[in-house]
Parts: sequence; structure tokens; C-alpha cells
Amino acid sequence: MLAAILFDLDGTIVNTDPIHYRAWQEMLSNYSIEIDETFYKSRISGRLNPEIVKDILPQLSTAEGQKFADEKEALFRKLASNLKPLDGFSELLAWTETHQLKRALVTNAPRLNAEFMLEVLGIKEAFHTVVLADDCIAGKPDPAPYQAALNKLAISAEEAIALEDSPSGIRAAVGADIRTIGIASTHDPQVLQEVGAFMAIPDFTDLQLWTLLNSLIESDLSAIASKPINAKSENVETRILASLLIFPPESREFPV
Repeated sequence: MLAAILFDLDGTIVNTDPIHYRAWQEMLSNYSIEIDETFYKSRISGRLNPEIVKDILPQLSTAEGQKFADEKEALFRKLASNLKPLDGFSELLAWTETHQLKRALVTNAPRLNAEFMLEVLGIKEAFHTVVLADDCIAGKPDPAPYQAALNKLAISAEEAIALEDSPSGIRAAVGADIRTIGIASTHDPQVLQEVGAFMAIPDFTDLQLWTLLNSLIESDLSAIASKPINAKSENVETRILASLLIFPPESREFPV
């Protein structure tokens, strides 16, 4: 049975990549380094700052690299004052409340960034536990952060679903034996599935997500592991049922 949903933060709950991309562009321009989106996705997105700085700016000492990273994150926070969650996130939180599921936040974000984003998004109290890479023996793609979340929630991997947007995050969750859904806000869905996501969706309004989650409330996770969901084959009655489970009775606004 499904007992918990484990959320990544950057790119999953909120699409911060355009802001991080802009901040990295500005900071690296000081070193006459120009980056494009391909460079950002392959060399920066989903990685920890010490790894990124060592890779791109190997001439910096450890102290200089830390100073650079701190300044980059301060610039990010300056640019990110109007963050909004991905579509359907509020409904997903409400659904987990209705079904009494536990929620964990598992993120590589630096502590100040994580606290800042939770404050701006108004979800500081939304999670039963928050796991930061800074508090683990290693960050994603190592499975340690997800293993820590499972331990804190006192559940097994089979009782959880992880939501991740980056290849490194998916590798971390899959490495902890957690079934993982890719959020294709920043990466191609096929890329996310190639690294281990069993499903890739654009946001939290996707019918595949809701069909799966509602089925897991009634079924053992392992029983459906080999049954792929084909949203195109669903009939009108299934779509209406999923809509009723997503939206409160008083709203009756069906997704299209």
C-alpha cells in the first residue's frame, strides 16, 4: 500500500531551472565562460555546487569555490521572489491529506535556498520531514538522501513513490529502490525514463499520475509494477472518476 510521497524541490515542486540558469550565466560570465541550455542541463542541473564548481572552475581553491557558490545562490534568491508551484501541486497536497499519506521533501538545494523557497511558496509546514543533502553522507545521485527519508518516515521503499525532475535525482531515488515518477519540467521525458523513471509527466495535473495514485490507495504497489498505464486507452467514465477524485465535490471542474 502507498504510505508516502517523497518530493524533490527544484524542478519538481517549482520550476526554478530558468532562474538558476540565469544566475549561473551571470556568475560564469565573470570568468568569460558562456553557457547555453545544453551545457546547463548536462553540466549543472541536478548536481551539487561543490561538484559543479570543481568541474567548471577547477582553478578556484576550496574556499574560493565556496564563496562563488554562496554568491550564486544569493543571486538566485534575489531573482526568485515570485515563485509559483507547478500546476496541480496544491491538489496533490490536498489529496495526500485526504488519504493520510506522509510527505517528505528530499532536496540537494542548499539549506538557505530550501528555506527560502518553502517560505515563498507557503509550504513550510507541508512536509512531515525535510532531508537536505547537507545533512547526509552524500547528496543525489547517491541514494543516501532518499534512504534517510525512508528511515525518518519509518516506511519501506515499497510503500513510497518519489517525484523527481532530474537524472541525478531519479538515479538517487531508484538507487534507494523507490518507484520514481519523472517530472518533465526541465528534461525530456525519454531521458527521465532512460535513467529509471517508470513514468514521465509534465506536471501534477496529468491523468496518468492520478490514475496511478488512486489505484495505489486500493492496491499493493508491487502488484501493479508490471502494468503500464496507457492514458489514451482510458474511456470517458475513467476520466470522470479520476476528476472526481482529484477535485472537491463543490468545484466539479474537470481537467481537459
